[in-house]
Amino acid sequence: MQPKRHFSLAGKLTLLLFAAMCGAVVLGALLIDWFDNALLGASITLLLCAIVTPWIARRCLARQLSLFRALSGSVASFRDGDFSFSVARRSHDELDDLVEAHNELGRVLREERQSLFQRELLLDTVVQNTPTALLLIESRGAIVYGNVAARQLFHDGRKVEGLRFEQLMEHTPGPLREALGAGRDRLFSFEHAGQEETYHLARRDFQLNGRVHTLYMFKRLTAELNRQEVATWKKVIRVISHELNNSLAPITSLAHSGAELLRREDYEKLGRIFETIEERARHLHGFLRAYSSVAKLPVPELERVDWAPFLSRLQQHYAFTRGAIPGEAARFDPAQVEQALINVLKNAHESGSAVDEVVLSVRQLGRIVRVEVSDRGPGMSESVLANALVPFYSTKRTGSGLGLALAREIAEAHGGRIALANRDGGGLTVSLTLPVD
Repeated sequence: MQPKRHFSLAGKLTLLLFAAMCGAVVLGALLIDWFDNALLGASITLLLCAIVTPWIARRCLARQLSLFRALSGSVASFRDGDFSFSVARRSHDELDDLVEAHNELGRVLREERQSLFQRELLLDTVVQNTPTALLLIESRGAIVYGNVAARQLFHDGRKVEGLRFEQLMEHTPGPLREALGAGRDRLFSFEHAGQEETYHLARRDFQLNGRVHTLYMFKRLTAELNRQEVATWKKVIRVISHELNNSLAPITSLAHSGAELLRREDYEKLGRIFETIEERARHLHGFLRAYSSVAKLPVPELERVDWAPFLSRLQQHYAFTRGAIPGEAARFDPAQVEQALINVLKNAHESGSAVDEVVLSVRQLGRIVRVEVSDRGPGMSESVLANALVPFYSTKRTGSGLGLALAREIAEAHGGRIALANRDGGGLTVSLTLPVD
């Protein structure tokens, strides 16, 4: 409920001015009558008014002046981050709205600071206890922040803030220093606490308080990779067993049939038997060769490659419509990238798309180059998209599931990636992204 206002601020000032004028008139009349001289009386009256009026005004406005000083001091406290001040007021006039707004602002700022403090406390608790080791380095190389996992990984649980990053790295294992020197995200393994551990290193630069800082994130992946490794080996064994059985079972049966034909001296059918055995052996050889290409991918040998002649050679393997290409050359291993694109184009042709609707285009986006192969086949379902890059996964009856997996290995060996997405109106786009340098 709003308090009742007795006098407005304007009313108080009007009353003060009216009282001063009345007092001046009465005083002037008395002095003129006393001295019997109008000029002298008026002069003395003006002198007394000039002396007394400021004193009366100050006395009457003392509360307002005190309020203004209180408000000024409270605002200064707000500026310094102290929101505990509020202003009390006993008078009831227009300044009450200002005081109430000021006190409400202080209350809101106090609540916001308390909420912010609680969020910061929660964030600090989460960051300190996350299993990912975090190191924040400022531009001059000093460590600004390290959580519990970082202290355990690098400094035997001791505080790392204030140390030089180079000083901390002197006592770390070689694989870790090599990963940091690579300048990009990567996986690495080294012995820690008596056992082999695998970590993923991610590095991000950003501005903090107007200065460049670097955040290093070391995520321990040993347990997850072990589970994935076991699952992958099981799948590999199932796929290889399936392929071996598909070839060895008919070869065994045909060998037995050939022996029976020899025993009966029936040589006429032996030619067809040997042809079938040769075909199954060739298929098995091709499967093992494809598996070996994924398992033993060599380190890319980078060189400058012009796109026009490179794509012309690629068109000799599979036809496609050439889209836009950049005029600048790029650095990559031409043999490996060609093999990756051959695998992608092969899938595009096998999708049922018309040949003239298989389009290959190249776009340079800043420091990366993106090669896109698009078709107008049926596209992929969500489950197939999620597994298409997994080795040995295939929806084709005769597919090995290694084409896209090999393309993925080649892209990642170059520091890039591969992505699949369905197109509007039907079809699929496979994007191979490579760094420019």
